[in-house]
Amino acid sequence: MSESVMPPERVTVPAAEKSEDFKRSIGLVSNFSLGFTYLSPGAGVLSIFALGLATAGPPSIWWFPIVALGQLLVALVFGEVVSQYPITGGIYPWTRRLWGRRYAWMAAWTYIAALIATTTAVVQFAVPFLANLFHVVLTSMTALIIGLGLLAVAFVLNSTGTRTLAFVVRIGFYCELVGVVALGLYLLLFERRNSFGVLFDTLGVGAEGSYLGAFMLAALVGLWQFYGFEACGDVAEEVKDPERRIPVAMILTIVIGLVAAFVAYAGFVLAAPNLQEIVNGDIADPIPAIVRGSTGEVGMKFLLVVAATIFLSAALSQQAALSRLLYSFARDNMLPGSKWLSKLHQEVAGSGAVPRNAMIAACSAPMVITVWLYFKPDSVVQVTAFAVLGIYVCFQMVVLAALRQRIKGWRPAGPWTLGPAGWLVNVLALVYGVFAMVLLALPGDPSLGFIDRWIVLIGLAVVLAVGGLYMVFARPYGNSDAPENDAIETAMRIRQQRS
Repeated sequence: MSESVMPPERVTVPAAEKSEDFKRSIGLVSNFSLGFTYLSPGAGVLSIFALGLATAGPPSIWWFPIVALGQLLVALVFGEVVSQYPITGGIYPWTRRLWGRRYAWMAAWTYIAALIATTTAVVQFAVPFLANLFHVVLTSMTALIIGLGLLAVAFVLNSTGTRTLAFVVRIGFYCELVGVVALGLYLLLFERRNSFGVLFDTLGVGAEGSYLGAFMLAALVGLWQFYGFEACGDVAEEVKDPERRIPVAMILTIVIGLVAAFVAYAGFVLAAPNLQEIVNGDIADPIPAIVRGSTGEVGMKFLLVVAATIFLSAALSQQAALSRLLYSFARDNMLPGSKWLSKLHQEVAGSGAVPRNAMIAACSAPMVITVWLYFKPDSVVQVTAFAVLGIYVCFQMVVLAALRQRIKGWRPAGPWTLGPAGWLVNVLALVYGVFAMVLLALPGDPSLGFIDRWIVLIGLAVVLAVGGLYMVFARPYGNSDAPENDAIETAMRIRQQRS
């Protein structure tokens, strides 16, 4: 496979990092839908609503615009990187090209662990809604069966091909808009029981101390919500005109996701007839009660169907992103079993190929954690926090690597760039990311033991330590001669192609 010169304004993907077996069948709408259903404002609100209100009251909603603004800065940096490097795998190839193979190996290792935890957390949050929809009595065993079943269904759909993935995530996207946003608007316009001023009312939270501390602890409301946009770049070699469309898709994912999440969250808050009880933590699962009280059983059934579709499309998107990362990593012979993981299979329906073996791994690993949660059901919040912290660490590894290249003289050369503003955006994105990671690493309830309070940071330390030891002794980064640390040279070559 030889490297060819692309038409003007197109970026050449190095031969060692592309596969002609992938088919470019994903357009802008489907690519945006992939990121949107991964970010999934509907699933995010349904998952975190009760925790947010119990932690910081109605003002917890303001974490949505705060985090969305910070993540938009990160997405702008990612947009410049993916426009120059439209390569499948996202975080791994980006960090490799911006810094080096060792750095990229640790970024991808951490990202894999975080994506596994993310997929598991989403499935766990889906369980109560699916049990309610199918009239299943929720026990530890039925929760386990539902969780494993959802992962299996997502795998089956994913393994049929990219077209199925695109179709399902577009359905999920429409359900997000029609179901969650429309329901939120309906509640705001016709079923509002509380004034808009309640969004600034703590309702007694933090009365015995500083409310600022409680508000900071509620950061997970927004931090859990606004990631997933990077999935638009994970399938870069399957996207039409990826250099231009993927940056736009990532930005749209955050902006539209903010509107959807804010409207839905506000709708549930303002329609709640028992808001003080929810804030007090007396109602564990308040959203079904709010919807049933406002719209009756018909509205409740509608919510459950929409929720099931949203959670399925979110699980599907996350499995797809994880499988592409594993494939990209294994393609460079970076993992045990790389030969097996990097094998492509023909689509069930279509002329392209899918990394089915990597999909098996992307399904099996969350299944293992799901089984573990059967024995430790109270650890779901910690798994969620670890997932978010791991993702943010990986995001900031890209942001830091991009800033390092700028200091060395890099000027992004893809057709989508920020120009001179790139410097300021890059610095602000790094500052935001450090702030977010500090919030995520803060210890939990002081009444808990040391390990339980610091479990998120301990989990990250274990992942980094295991990955670091494997990297040092197995030296997997030496198994590939794929390009690394070549951002400046690649940018110069692209500009020469244009001239």
